[in-house]
Amino acid sequence: MAAKTRKVIISCAVTGAIHTPSMSPHLPVTPQEIIADGLKAAEAGATILHLHARDPETGRPTQDPDAFRAFLPQLKQATGAVLNLTTGGSPHMTVAERMRPAAELKPEVASLNMGSMNFGLYPMLDRFKEFRHDWERAHLENSRDLVFKNTFADIEHILRIGNANHTRFEFECYDTSHLYNLAHFVDRGLVKAPFLVQTVFGLLGGIGAHPEDVAHMKRTADRLFGDAYVWSVLGAGRNQMPVAAQAAAQGGNVRVGLEDSLWIGPGQLAESNADQVRKVREILAGLSLEVASPDEARQMLDLKGADGVAF
Repeated sequence: MAAKTRKVIISCAVTGAIHTPSMSPHLPVTPQEIIADGLKAAEAGATILHLHARDPETGRPTQDPDAFRAFLPQLKQATGAVLNLTTGGSPHMTVAERMRPAAELKPEVASLNMGSMNFGLYPMLDRFKEFRHDWERAHLENSRDLVFKNTFADIEHILRIGNANHTRFEFECYDTSHLYNLAHFVDRGLVKAPFLVQTVFGLLGGIGAHPEDVAHMKRTADRLFGDAYVWSVLGAGRNQMPVAAQAAAQGGNVRVGLEDSLWIGPGQLAESNADQVRKVREILAGLSLEVASPDEARQMLDLKGADGVAF
């Protein structure tokens, strides 16, 4: 009898808080752009939409829950994709600011960074020289002296609020120490299986994107969590598709999107998030892998369902 085909979750991070509007005319900024681009990504096959909000005038990241309310109901009505809200926000924000959307809107999934770290964005100043908004250059330059704060107290606070709302988490792990931090909270009973581990590669301050780095994170997670977790990867910048391909071949799930990379090929900007979803689907098809539907992802991750959110 033929073996059952494994289904792969595609997460798409639509806009994020790293890239700035001057870097690409295709980066969604306004609620209307986030809705339109998010729907195109879902139609292209994205299972989960990972969402940040921005000031529609300046493009600056914001964690004002009202900014999320400007697009979440429309996305929920128009697509069955799982909607995942950030608690990372921007590294320049306080934890109290970063948690507000997930606390008030009670999504099915929220991201959670699993440790404090240096978060170096300033190398992008070598590539991008002209900026339309005053905040953009400072956003990058100030990352030379930036620690993205995620202490054990911060993580526990976010976990307890999310658990009370039956929100599950996308645990973003930028290095092996973050996997051990997650294991600590699993041991304390604050994280229950099955949980989604998003290993992040290629961001300055975290682990690199060499194939040995990807394999090492997978081996460590396997040893710590066994079959209690669902593994996914994201590669920053030019690492996006190579890391996705390597992980998919090893049984992993994938994340793409303009939050993580503005590019679709060398020197070529992606014109939409859907471009990247379609490209990673080509990789999966080449490996004879099928994409999980949103409802299949809900089952894989034991999510509460779209009717349990507060938007």
